[in-house]
Amino acid sequence: MTRKASLAVGLFLATSSLCLLGYAQERGRPVRQAPPPFQAHAAGVHPRGATVRPHQVRILAPRAVFHGRTGWAHWDHPEFVRPTYYWDWAAVHNVTCVAEDSYGDQYPVSEPAAPGFGLANMTDVEDDALDRCFSESGQDTTCVLATCTHV
Repeated sequence: MTRKASLAVGLFLATSSLCLLGYAQERGRPVRQAPPPFQAHAAGVHPRGATVRPHQVRILAPRAVFHGRTGWAHWDHPEFVRPTYYWDWAAVHNVTCVAEDSYGDQYPVSEPAAPGFGLANMTDVEDDALDRCFSESGQDTTCVLATCTHV
Protein backbone atom coordinates (compact mmCIF):
# COMPACT_ATOMS: atom_id res chain seq x y z
CA MET A 1 0.00 0.00 0.00
CA THR A 2 2.88 2.35 0.70
CA ARG A 3 4.27 1.86 -2.78
CA LYS A 4 0.88 2.73 -4.33
CA ALA A 5 0.59 5.83 -2.18
CA SER A 6 4.09 7.03 -3.04
CA LEU A 7 3.44 6.31 -6.74
CA ALA A 8 0.20 8.29 -6.57
CA VAL A 9 1.93 11.24 -4.89
CA GLY A 10 4.77 11.10 -7.42
CA LEU A 11 2.33 11.10 -10.35
CA PHE A 12 0.40 13.97 -8.82
CA LEU A 13 3.56 16.07 -8.40
CA ALA A 14 4.75 15.25 -11.91
CA THR A 15 1.43 16.20 -13.53
CA SER A 16 1.22 19.36 -11.44
CA SER A 17 4.70 20.36 -12.59
CA LEU A 18 3.77 19.72 -16.22
CA CYS A 19 0.60 21.79 -15.85
CA LEU A 20 2.53 24.69 -14.33
CA LEU A 21 5.19 24.43 -17.04
CA GLY A 22 2.50 24.44 -19.72
CA TYR A 23 0.84 27.45 -18.12
CA ALA A 24 4.15 29.34 -18.05
CA GLN A 25 4.81 28.52 -21.71
CA GLU A 26 1.26 29.50 -22.63
CA ARG A 27 1.74 32.93 -21.12
CA GLY A 28 4.79 33.31 -23.36
CA ARG A 29 6.27 36.11 -21.30
CA PRO A 30 9.92 36.10 -20.37
CA VAL A 31 10.82 36.23 -16.70
CA ARG A 32 11.95 39.68 -15.67
CA GLN A 33 15.39 39.96 -14.16
CA ALA A 34 16.09 41.75 -10.91
CA PRO A 35 17.09 45.38 -11.51
CA PRO A 36 20.74 46.40 -11.39
CA PRO A 37 21.84 48.79 -8.64
CA PHE A 38 20.33 52.27 -9.04
CA GLN A 39 22.54 54.98 -10.53
CA ALA A 40 21.28 58.54 -10.91
CA HIS A 41 21.58 60.17 -14.34
CA ALA A 42 23.94 63.06 -14.97
CA ALA A 43 22.85 66.49 -13.82
CA GLY A 44 21.48 68.92 -16.37
CA VAL A 45 18.80 69.21 -19.01
CA HIS A 46 17.46 66.10 -20.72
CA PRO A 47 19.22 65.65 -24.11
CA ARG A 48 15.94 65.62 -26.09
CA GLY A 49 14.47 68.61 -24.26
CA ALA A 50 11.03 68.94 -22.70
CA THR A 51 8.06 67.06 -24.17
CA VAL A 52 5.42 69.55 -25.32
CA ARG A 53 2.17 68.44 -26.94
CA PRO A 54 0.66 70.60 -29.72
CA HIS A 55 -2.88 69.94 -28.40
CA GLN A 56 -4.73 69.11 -25.22
CA VAL A 57 -4.24 65.57 -24.00
CA ARG A 58 -7.20 63.51 -22.78
CA ILE A 59 -6.59 61.39 -19.71
CA LEU A 60 -9.33 58.84 -19.27
CA ALA A 61 -10.53 57.67 -15.87
CA PRO A 62 -8.51 54.76 -14.48
CA ARG A 63 -10.06 51.31 -14.87
CA ALA A 64 -9.67 48.89 -12.00
CA VAL A 65 -8.45 45.41 -12.91
CA PHE A 66 -8.85 42.51 -10.51
CA HIS A 67 -6.85 39.33 -11.04
CA GLY A 68 -6.34 39.92 -14.77
CA ARG A 69 -10.05 40.20 -15.65
CA THR A 70 -10.00 43.16 -18.02
CA GLY A 71 -12.51 42.59 -20.80
CA TRP A 72 -9.99 43.82 -23.38
CA ALA A 73 -8.59 41.46 -25.97
CA HIS A 74 -4.87 40.85 -25.56
CA TRP A 75 -2.86 42.88 -28.07
CA ASP A 76 0.26 41.17 -29.39
CA HIS A 77 2.22 44.42 -29.24
CA PRO A 78 5.80 44.67 -30.45
CA GLU A 79 8.42 43.83 -27.85
CA PHE A 80 9.91 46.80 -26.04
CA VAL A 81 12.40 47.43 -23.27
CA ARG A 82 10.42 47.36 -20.05
CA PRO A 83 11.14 49.90 -17.31
CA THR A 84 13.08 48.95 -14.20
CA TYR A 85 11.24 49.68 -10.95
CA TYR A 86 13.15 50.42 -7.75
CA TRP A 87 10.20 50.12 -5.39
CA ASP A 88 9.83 48.79 -1.88
CA TRP A 89 7.63 45.91 -3.04
CA ALA A 90 6.50 45.00 0.47
CA ALA A 91 4.92 48.46 0.82
CA VAL A 92 3.14 48.47 -2.57
CA HIS A 93 -0.67 48.30 -2.27
CA ASN A 94 -1.86 49.47 -5.67
CA VAL A 95 -0.18 49.81 -9.07
CA THR A 96 -1.31 52.12 -11.88
CA CYS A 97 0.14 51.94 -15.39
CA VAL A 98 -0.67 54.38 -18.18
CA ALA A 99 -0.47 53.70 -21.91
CA GLU A 100 -0.57 56.48 -24.49
CA ASP A 101 -1.81 56.41 -28.10
CA SER A 102 -0.40 58.35 -31.06
CA TYR A 103 -2.67 61.32 -30.36
CA GLY A 104 -1.40 61.59 -26.78
CA ASP A 105 -4.56 60.31 -25.09
CA GLN A 106 -3.78 58.34 -21.96
CA TYR A 107 -5.36 55.10 -20.76
CA PRO A 108 -4.64 54.31 -17.08
CA VAL A 109 -5.21 50.90 -15.49
CA SER A 110 -5.05 50.26 -11.72
CA GLU A 111 -4.59 46.92 -10.05
CA PRO A 112 -4.46 46.07 -6.34
CA ALA A 113 -1.18 44.53 -5.28
CA ALA A 114 -1.74 41.43 -3.19
CA PRO A 115 0.95 40.26 -0.76
CA GLY A 116 3.83 38.85 -2.77
CA PHE A 117 3.25 41.23 -5.71
CA GLY A 118 6.59 42.03 -7.27
CA LEU A 119 8.52 42.87 -10.41
CA ALA A 120 7.37 39.68 -12.16
CA ASN A 121 3.73 40.84 -11.85
CA MET A 122 4.40 44.24 -13.42
CA THR A 123 4.37 42.79 -16.93
CA ASP A 124 0.70 41.90 -16.51
CA VAL A 125 -0.29 45.41 -15.38
CA GLU A 126 1.77 47.05 -18.15
CA ASP A 127 0.18 44.75 -20.74
CA ASP A 128 -3.31 45.51 -19.38
CA ALA A 129 -2.69 49.24 -19.95
CA LEU A 130 -1.46 48.55 -23.50
CA ASP A 131 -4.47 46.28 -24.16
CA ARG A 132 -6.84 49.04 -23.00
CA CYS A 133 -5.11 51.64 -25.16
CA PHE A 134 -5.26 49.40 -28.23
CA SER A 135 -8.92 48.48 -27.67
CA GLU A 136 -10.30 51.91 -26.79
CA SER A 137 -8.26 53.93 -29.30
CA GLY A 138 -9.64 52.06 -32.29
CA GLN A 139 -6.73 49.61 -32.60
CA ASP A 140 -4.02 52.28 -32.67
CA THR A 141 -0.86 50.19 -33.16
CA THR A 142 1.38 52.98 -31.88
CA CYS A 143 0.22 52.68 -28.24
CA VAL A 144 3.17 52.86 -25.85
CA LEU A 145 3.62 52.42 -22.13
CA ALA A 146 3.90 55.95 -20.72
CA THR A 147 4.45 55.33 -17.00
CA CYS A 148 3.67 53.22 -13.98
CA THR A 149 3.33 54.31 -10.38
CA HIS A 150 2.32 52.79 -7.05
CA VAL A 151 0.71 53.60 -3.75
